Amino acid sequence: MVIACSDSRVDPAQIFDVDPGEIFVVRNVAALVPPYETTPGRHGVSAALEFAVQVLKVKEIVVLGHGLCGGCRAALTQELRGSGQGEGGFIADWIALLEDAREEVVQVHGARGRDAERAMEQAGVRVSLNNLRSFPYVQQKEKAGELRLSGAFFAISDGILHLMQDDGSFAPAL
Repeated sequence: MVIACSDSRVDPAQIFDVDPGEIFVVRNVAALVPPYETTPGRHGVSAALEFAVQVLKVKEIVVLGHGLCGGCRAALTQELRGSGQGEGGFIADWIALLEDAREEVVQVHGARGRDAERAMEQAGVRVSLNNLRSFPYVQQKEKAGELRLSGAFFAISDGILHLMQDDGSFAPAL
């Protein structure tokens, strides 16, 4: 399973060089996974995750962030916060999932500039991985060795895929 951004420049099938049907892909703004919750509502990412893990029995989930991500940039700059853009404020509510990570990024890198944006894009991958681990069945399968969670980052500017290391940093795939 690959959880990726809906940005058309970042096609998981192309990045991982796979044919149709080889990976189960969920795409949304900023490749975010919400934390586990059982409140009533329509939980698209959570439903897709449950289907992939419980029904398809995927063995690995990769969260794929990318460079020049508009959702991560909006979370960093807070340009959509309270702006009234959009009919229902869906984007602002969605990228609010990055609020805690944003504060850490701003403390180190400030709220503007490419270094801050890259840090926010990679922080988004870590947020989604942490949120994946809030799902009980993901926890159980990861602990049992039946499921592996991985982070990746595709740099649009240079076309290089980076893999998340155990310490949370990203290094070019070899």
